Amino acid sequence: MKQNTILKTFASRFLILILNFGLVIYSTNMWGSEGKGFISLVIADLTVISFFANIFVGSSMSYFASKFKTEEILPFAYLWSVLVGILVPLIFRFNNASAYFGYLIMLSVLSSILAANVNLFVGQQNIRMFNIYTALQQIVHVIFILIIVYLIKITSVDAYFLAQIGSFGILLLGSSFQVFKTCDLKRISFSKKIGGKLFNYGWKTQLSAFLQFLNNRLSFYFLEYFKGVVSVGIFSVGIAFSEAIWTVSRSLSVVLYSDVLNNSNADEAIEKTKVSLKISFLVTLSFILAMLLIPGQLYSMIFGKDFSQTKEIILFLSPGILAIAVSNIIGHYFAGINKLRILNVKSLIGLVFTIISSFCIIPKWGIRGACIITSVSYCISSGILFWRFYQMTEFRFQDFILSKVEINLLLNKFLKKKLKF
Repeated sequence: MKQNTILKTFASRFLILILNFGLVIYSTNMWGSEGKGFISLVIADLTVISFFANIFVGSSMSYFASKFKTEEILPFAYLWSVLVGILVPLIFRFNNASAYFGYLIMLSVLSSILAANVNLFVGQQNIRMFNIYTALQQIVHVIFILIIVYLIKITSVDAYFLAQIGSFGILLLGSSFQVFKTCDLKRISFSKKIGGKLFNYGWKTQLSAFLQFLNNRLSFYFLEYFKGVVSVGIFSVGIAFSEAIWTVSRSLSVVLYSDVLNNSNADEAIEKTKVSLKISFLVTLSFILAMLLIPGQLYSMIFGKDFSQTKEIILFLSPGILAIAVSNIIGHYFAGINKLRILNVKSLIGLVFTIISSFCIIPKWGIRGACIITSVSYCISSGILFWRFYQMTEFRFQDFILSKVEINLLLNKFLKKKLKF
C-alpha cells in the first residue's frame, strides 16, 4: 500500500471532517434542534435508499471494475439508480420528514449515479479522482448553502436540501465526463451473466452494510417515536462526531480495499491490514481523548444551548467509536477477498441487540440510553470481526502499537510529501 496514497486520502477525509463540523455547527445554529432533526431524518432516509442503490453502484462497481469493461457494468448501475431513486422513497412518504419527499427523490437519483462513477474510480485504483469527488461533495454543498441563504434569501431548512441537490448535479456531470472518456459508448450492453454477478456480489455486501447502518441509525427512529424529533437533533450531533472521528479509518479502508482487490498475495494483504489497523486504532483513540478534554460548556457555545449533552453523548459512544474504527479496516479486508458471510453475521447480531434493547431502554433513559445501546452494539459486532480475523492470523498486541520505524516513516511522509488531489 503506497503511504502517500493513504496520506492523500486521509487529507481528503480530514477536509470533509472539517466541513462536516462546519455544517453541523451552522445547521444547529441556523435551524435549531428541530431543523437539525429533520435534516438528520432525511439524510437517514437517503442513506437507507443508498443501500438498495449500492447493490449495483457500490462495492460491486469497485470489485468488477478490473474484471469487466466499464461499458458492460455502468448501464446496470445507472438504470438501477433511477429505479431505486424513484420507487424506494415511497417507503418514507409518511414519516415526520414527508414535507421533503420531493427533495428525497432528487437526492436519491443524483447521489446514486454519482456513487457509481466514484466507486468505479476505486476499482480502477484511481484513488486521486475518488478523493477529489468525495471532498467536492462537501465543498460544493457548503458553497451552495451560502449562495442560497445569503444571495437567494431562502433561509428555511429547504436551503440545505436545495444546495445538496445542486452539489450532486454538478459533480455528476463532471464525474460522468471523466468516466465516459475511458468508456466506449457504442459498446454499451446489458449482459444477463454480468448483471447477475453484479447483483450477487452487491446484495451480499449491502446486506451487511444495511444491517450495520440500522445499528448506527435505528436509535434515531426509536428516539423520534418515544421522545420526539428534538431528541433526534441533539443525539445526531454526537453521531456526527463519531462519523467525523472515523475519517482515518475510512481513509485507510478505501485504500486497503482497492489494494486487496488488485493483490493476489494473501500474506501481504493481511500484513497491510494490520498496518492500517494499528494506525486507525491509535489515531482514533487520540481524537476521542482530545474531544473528551474539551469542556462541556464549549460544546453548548458552539452548537447552541439545546446541545449541552454533547460531551456526555461522546463519552458514552466512545468505546463503540473506537471498536468500529478498527473493525472497519478488517471489514474492508474481508470484502476485498469476497468473504462476505462474516460481515452479515456480525451486523445481524448487533442489530438484534439494538432492536431488543431499544424497546426496553430508550423509553426510560432517552438519549443516554440510545448512546449506551449504540456503543454496546458497535462493540459486539466489532468483536465478532476481530475473532474471525485472528482465527486467520496470530494475535499480537503489537498490532495496535506503531513501531519506531513506522512512526519515522509516517513523519517523513507528512514533512516531505506535498499532498496533491
